[in-house]
Amino acid sequence: MTRRSCAIYATGFICAHLLIVGIALVVAQVFQTMIHSRLKKEITLTEKSQVFESWKNPPPPVYMEYYFFNVTNPEVFMAGGKASVKQIGPYTYREYRPRENVTFLENGTKVYALNPKTFVFVPEKSVGDPQVDIVRTVNIPFVAIMNELNSYSFFLRTIVSMYINSLGVELFMTRTVHEVLWGFKDPLLTKVHSMKPEVDEYFGLMWKKNGTHEGEFVFHTGEQNYLDYGKIDTWNGLREMSWWSSNQSNMINGTDGAVFHPLINRNELLYIFAADLCRSIHLAYVEDVEVKGIQAYRFAPPNDVLMSPKNNPANAGFCVPAGDCLGTGVLKVSVCREGAPIVVSFPHFYQADPAYINAIDGLNPNKEEHETYLDLQPTAGVPIRACKRAQLNIILKRVQGFPKTKNITETIFPIMFVNETATIDDESAAQMRSLLLIVTLVSNFPVLIVGLGIILLLVFLVLFCRNRQKKVGTATFCPNISKSCS
Repeated sequence: MTRRSCAIYATGFICAHLLIVGIALVVAQVFQTMIHSRLKKEITLTEKSQVFESWKNPPPPVYMEYYFFNVTNPEVFMAGGKASVKQIGPYTYREYRPRENVTFLENGTKVYALNPKTFVFVPEKSVGDPQVDIVRTVNIPFVAIMNELNSYSFFLRTIVSMYINSLGVELFMTRTVHEVLWGFKDPLLTKVHSMKPEVDEYFGLMWKKNGTHEGEFVFHTGEQNYLDYGKIDTWNGLREMSWWSSNQSNMINGTDGAVFHPLINRNELLYIFAADLCRSIHLAYVEDVEVKGIQAYRFAPPNDVLMSPKNNPANAGFCVPAGDCLGTGVLKVSVCREGAPIVVSFPHFYQADPAYINAIDGLNPNKEEHETYLDLQPTAGVPIRACKRAQLNIILKRVQGFPKTKNITETIFPIMFVNETATIDDESAAQMRSLLLIVTLVSNFPVLIVGLGIILLLVFLVLFCRNRQKKVGTATFCPNISKSCS
């Protein structure tokens, strides 16, 4: 073959290649637009969308694990020493959370729903029987009453203290796990109830929370803007709260954690409104993970979520009254807990100031067991694995007029923590893998066209060269493409 012929064939090869690439790029853009448009249309909270039924009746099993801190040396703490605790649990309950009273509003752009939660004990996932197992913990009703009386006169506090002593009520109580969790008739609250009927005579950390909901929600369906998919429009008729001391802290941001918008990227912050924490929190990208063969992004609350206002001024609004702030890793929620000195944190004071950890013997914070995180499939924005972990604490301090507290050191005392977990079931995982495979093939279709075009052109040139070789009868002609153009 002459150099002129080689040049002609090479030019033809390059032109054909460029033509295929050009067409492929156009097709790629069209396909990408179609896929994104389809995703944005399907992932909306409308009755005809594919995600609506799973939003209304979440398929994966959700489990709530309760761990308690059993106090082993109450006498030492009462005498001014350091308390020691031993973690017991889990006591695991299956959580059912179908949405009820679902009503579409404003031409389908918003949807109203209640989300009652029902808990059923799961013995095979628990360490024991909550009806039998005993736990020694802080007597929260007693502490709440002391805290309430702190603003009254010393004389009144002394009288009340003497009366409480006559009832045999102590700072620490011993009850079954079931009683502490789901409620019991408290002798001190019963006396208060007789004078103030509005005060419930029963106490339990989950009292009246089995089968009830956390409020009335109105969500954006994503019909107008896919980025608003699942975002909370109002909670109990409010677009912002009034508990905290700044407008920013009172904002109701993000979703309820069940869904997120499609096409999530690693650089964005995801917001969740947690009614049990009385605030919104944000999550940031941590790493890529794989769950049952599905690639996902892990998002978790960064350190600044519960950081001290000294290091993160944006958190100053969570100090109530303004300027009354705790340290890093804890949040006082008395404003939404009827004034009780309740503090929330991550389990074992994970990410908290070491002072809180060192104040109690028996705590061992670690990322694997105590971090809250969400694993999200980024294309669909669907949570495929979640671990929500939170700890309930109470402030114990000296209260004048109550001699039993005169020696104690002020401490944020851990009561219990929860680990709420959910992982996509095998059937749903298989469906998602199939869907993602189709999306991947369709998205990469133009690349396949380019590769196939190149292979066919190469085959064509080799065959053409061999055919020419036979015609001119030259044994050394065109042994390969590179040498034929030398």
